[in-house]
Amino acid sequence: MRVGIEASIDRSLLGGFAGLDLVRIPAEPDEDIAVDFWVAALAPPSQRRQWPHLRGVKAVQGLWAGVEALRPLIPDDVVLCNARGVHDAPTAEWAVTATLAMQKYLPFYFDLQRRADWAGKDRAEDIYLLSEGARREPDCPVLVEEVADKTVLIIGYGSIGAAVEARLAPFGCKFLRVARSARADGPVVVAPVSALDELLPQADIVILTTPLTSETRGLIDGARIARMKRGALLVNAGRGAVVVTDALTRALNEGRIRAAVDVTDPEPLPPDHPLWRAPNLLITPHLATDTPRFMGRAFAFAAEQAQRFARGEKLLNILQGEY
Repeated sequence: MRVGIEASIDRSLLGGFAGLDLVRIPAEPDEDIAVDFWVAALAPPSQRRQWPHLRGVKAVQGLWAGVEALRPLIPDDVVLCNARGVHDAPTAEWAVTATLAMQKYLPFYFDLQRRADWAGKDRAEDIYLLSEGARREPDCPVLVEEVADKTVLIIGYGSIGAAVEARLAPFGCKFLRVARSARADGPVVVAPVSALDELLPQADIVILTTPLTSETRGLIDGARIARMKRGALLVNAGRGAVVVTDALTRALNEGRIRAAVDVTDPEPLPPDHPLWRAPNLLITPHLATDTPRFMGRAFAFAAEQAQRFARGEKLLNILQGEY
């Protein structure tokens, strides 16, 4: 069986493909290449350049949980799989880290550090006063917030959402969960996306781990941000276009919510974009999964899938429709 792999992938990542005929695909193919199973290129531009030159492909393995860039390329008669589960740990760790950083006002304190301003810490209470029901404490200013007892709404409750919950649970949070459809697994009850408007006003922290589809694009718009508690924290570990950027920027500038995002729309975020200058916001440049272990995990899973396909076994993570 012929397995297509990006030409640039290091040999050390390919041990799991033993016994298969690996075909190195150049970044800019100049002729047609026959492969049965394609491990899609990491970058969407490379995917778009390589796909038109591939012939005979029966199955495609994406290396990300989100495959919105691949989906338009792959015809319905070709099996498409994502890498759900591969990136759970680093993405969940980023979401928890961002949540804790914002609850402890670390971006604010980092600014104080850069200015060598110890006395400025009292102004941290101004962040706290954004929150619904907050009041000024005359005897002891509120300099940090807590995660304990906060209600966390996880939107897009799949394997990454469950990993986020598992890491936040020891802090004493309460959880609400939303996915495309309702389900229950013992004490874990997941509400359908139709319940989102009802659940948003109950949450102190809203964490997005949803993929980008036609249904989730713009899911968190101005109306839904308005339903959030005043001063609530929005954490986006999914895809930038799930949130309407103008609505987010406006809400931040009006002091209605706080946010931490690893993804934006547009992306990369232009240097002159007003979101960069919005208050009470933490931005990281789409890096949550880029750890030293990423490539090893991704290609180990891709190799497992290729071996399954070669043995005639059912593949994991087969997509139905967009996701």
